[in-house]
Amino acid sequence: MADNPYTECDDKEEIEQLERLFLLQKKNENCVEIPSAKQRISDIKALKNALTHHQNELLIAMSDDFGHRSKDDSKLGDILTTILSANYAIKHIKRWMRPSKRHVHPLFQPAKAHVQYQPLGVVGIITPWNYPIFLALGPLITALSAGNTAIIKMSEFTPNTNRIMKRLIASAFPPEKVTVICGGSSVAAHFTHLNFDHIVFTGSTAIGKKVMAAASENLTPVTLELGGKSPVIIGKDIDISTAVTRFLVAKTLNSGQTCVAPDYLLCPEEKIPKLIETLKIQFNSLYPNIENNPDYGGIINNAQFQRLHHLIEDASNKGGVITPLTVEKIDGNVRKMALTVITNIHDDMRVMQEEIFGPLLPIVPYNDIQQAIDYINQRENPLALYLMSFDKKTQHLVLNKTKAGGVCINEAAMHVAQDDLPFGGIGDSGMGQYHGREGFLALSKAKAVFSRGKFSLGSLIFPPYNQIIHKLIYKILIK
Repeated sequence: MADNPYTECDDKEEIEQLERLFLLQKKNENCVEIPSAKQRISDIKALKNALTHHQNELLIAMSDDFGHRSKDDSKLGDILTTILSANYAIKHIKRWMRPSKRHVHPLFQPAKAHVQYQPLGVVGIITPWNYPIFLALGPLITALSAGNTAIIKMSEFTPNTNRIMKRLIASAFPPEKVTVICGGSSVAAHFTHLNFDHIVFTGSTAIGKKVMAAASENLTPVTLELGGKSPVIIGKDIDISTAVTRFLVAKTLNSGQTCVAPDYLLCPEEKIPKLIETLKIQFNSLYPNIENNPDYGGIINNAQFQRLHHLIEDASNKGGVITPLTVEKIDGNVRKMALTVITNIHDDMRVMQEEIFGPLLPIVPYNDIQQAIDYINQRENPLALYLMSFDKKTQHLVLNKTKAGGVCINEAAMHVAQDDLPFGGIGDSGMGQYHGREGFLALSKAKAVFSRGKFSLGSLIFPPYNQIIHKLIYKILIK
């Protein structure tokens, strides 16, 4: 598979289509009433049914795009998570939409005040390649819950999946409500310069900065779901075997190509030999072989595959100790890579400067928990932080002395699958959040409504001001 199969001619056609569809949705926005809860629920049910109908095609397409991708990985990471999000939204939309009654000060009585949550309008969703279904349809469910229309820009690295997604969306929605755009980076760049009412972007920090800069030209608000280096702290109290069991699948799912995958480990120095031994045992238990194992996925394309090998080479050249967790010789043409541990880490290694996004696992030693906390705090805020410890004091210290988009204690990555928890980063790992009620609020305008009936005392505070009004204002101000 070519890293980018879309030609310049393809991109030109997609941009023309994008312009037409964007204008269509903008025009439609001004012609229709705010969708009712019934309509929003119907839309999400239609999406859910279309996803179920196209599920098998999508599983095959995603595997083709990755060279090989475990069907169970795709079911867990893309299909199931999307269905759960849809079910949760369907159950809660009516409550989310309910106007929120607010207080009116006695000075302005008789009157009523409330907040009405109305759609923002047309939402642009820019999807990455690593979970192309969940990270396209998850934000779409949020957008539909809030009553918006949406245009989804799929990644150029998943062309087979994109074709199915186009058919899936077209079977469930007219183009004036939801549509899919494909193409390469020039299409994505054009996408970000359109006057959307909100843009949801999932991808790297570097590209996220470009998206935000382009969106600022139109004062378009953005939700940026970025990545970063999400650490695992292994506490001194926890059994190493238990700790590894709790985070290993989160690292190996989709061959580590997950934004919330553990990026590196912080381990008590004296426990590192035991940690490496346990990692090897458990990894080989999960994946007895790599090359022909249907449960173990490939790297998305040649560029990413070579990038990971360059990270290993750079670390080795700078004194790092490279320990593949299998002795199997893997044909490089299949783009599969065993989980590989890197020790004797230094900050000048690229593997400690970049988000890894693959099956490499650096191990950083520490002597006490404050040293581990300081190590994290001296770097950019991670999208996720994982603590393996049953000690309540350690849990308290880590939760209250670090910043991260989300935290799991004695688990990894599972916070993303909790629909009642907001998902988002902080600092270099992102801004804004979606999932659940927080997502609904992010893609809604909280419109303030103040209303009076036939009777009003408002004229009492109109000019010309008299002594009574002066005394009243004075009493309010000094309270």
